[in-house]
Amino acid sequence: MENSNENQLNIELSEEIAEGIYSNLAIITHSNAEFVVDFVKVMPGVPKARVKSRIVLTPQHAKRLLNALADNIHKYEAVHGPIKHSEGMELPMNFGGPTAQA
Repeated sequence: MENSNENQLNIELSEEIAEGIYSNLAIITHSNAEFVVDFVKVMPGVPKARVKSRIVLTPQHAKRLLNALADNIHKYEAVHGPIKHSEGMELPMNFGGPTAQA
């Protein structure tokens, strides 16, 4: 019997990375060679936001990510129901909350 471990990939996940980074905005740009996805955290009442993480992908990997996300969203909605989508959402500068004051 052949060893099936030849095609296995051992992936490590550090504790720091496993914690994740919260993002409520993604900005996607591309060139002919790559896609760049910037994950941003926008805070209520704060007019400035910082990119928390940047992922650079080849076009082929970007398409694989698109397909993987679509598959996972389909599976999620099969269990939890449709994810509500609001058309015409604009970048929320204060999320409808009170304006920050000093």
